Amino acid sequence: MRYILLDRITFVEPGRIARGLKAVTLTDEVLHDHFPDYPIYPGALLVEAAAQLAGFLVEVTENKPSEEPRRALLAQIDRAKFYRAAQPGDSVELFAELSQSLDAAAKLSVGADVRGERCMRATLTFVLKAVASERVHAQRRYLYALWTRELPEKVWLP
Repeated sequence: MRYILLDRITFVEPGRIARGLKAVTLTDEVLHDHFPDYPIYPGALLVEAAAQLAGFLVEVTENKPSEEPRRALLAQIDRAKFYRAAQPGDSVELFAELSQSLDAAAKLSVGADVRGERCMRATLTFVLKAVASERVHAQRRYLYALWTRELPEKVWLP
């Protein structure tokens, strides 16, 4: 199973906020065991989907075109709360909002909503690290290009 859980980025304002979508479908393998006859998307994976969006926001905010890109690594999860389940057929609306940013770390408020109802909220902390792997950079550029391809304004992708 691949843990690429974010399907699309719908809005980004570097330094402030990003919004995205996760479609929950019966093809999500995890739903077959979580739970038989009552499939719900695991809360931990909602946090991971929001973390992928938040990591993207940190990277497009902090990286500069003239420098080697640094990658956002999730360092801490605080106050994760779950309010309702996401189920097959749901379109989960994700957001990540930058709360604090230092040169090598950032704290963000993240959340997930389904049909306008609160589903999950958490605070995430990331550290920025230089990663000496062209494969990592190529994969991130590929994902970021896919996630943002329908944005009206192009964003520089590290």
